[in-house]
Amino acid sequence: MSENSFIGFDYGSQFIGIAVGSRFSGLAEGLGTVPMHPSGPDWQQIDRYMNEWRPDALVVGLPLNMDGTDTGTTPAARQFGEALQDRYNLPIYMVDERLSTRAARHTLETSGKKTRRGDKPKLDKLAAQTILQSYLNDNPGQTT
Repeated sequence: MSENSFIGFDYGSQFIGIAVGSRFSGLAEGLGTVPMHPSGPDWQQIDRYMNEWRPDALVVGLPLNMDGTDTGTTPAARQFGEALQDRYNLPIYMVDERLSTRAARHTLETSGKKTRRGDKPKLDKLAAQTILQSYLNDNPGQTT
C-alpha cells in the first residue's frame, strides 16, 4: 500500500464528520463537520478539506446493524463513497462503523462534558476520528 495520508468521513443525514490521519503518526484527528443539504453534502467545504490536506485515500464509515446487516443509512453511505471516488479519483475504503458514535459520546462524557442535543456536530467529528483511527489501527501498512 502506498497510501500514507487519509481523510475519514462519518456519513450522516444532517452532518458528515471529517477527520484526517496518516500512517506516519498512526493517529487520526477530528477536523470538523460538513452540513448535509436536501441536495446532498456541501461539496465546497469538502473540497476545501481535500485541497488543504491532499490525502492519498479516503475512508468512509459504513453503518451496519450489530448482526452485520445493512441499516437504512447503509445505501446512502455507499453512494457517498462512490460520489467521493468519482469526484476525487482516490481509493475509497469502506469501514465498519458500528459503535463509533457510542465511542464518540463516551469520549465526550469522559472528558467531563455531558452530551446534549446540540453536540451532534462534535459527535460526528469524533465518530469520523474513531472510524479513521480504527482503519489506521487495522491497516498499519508500510510508509514510503
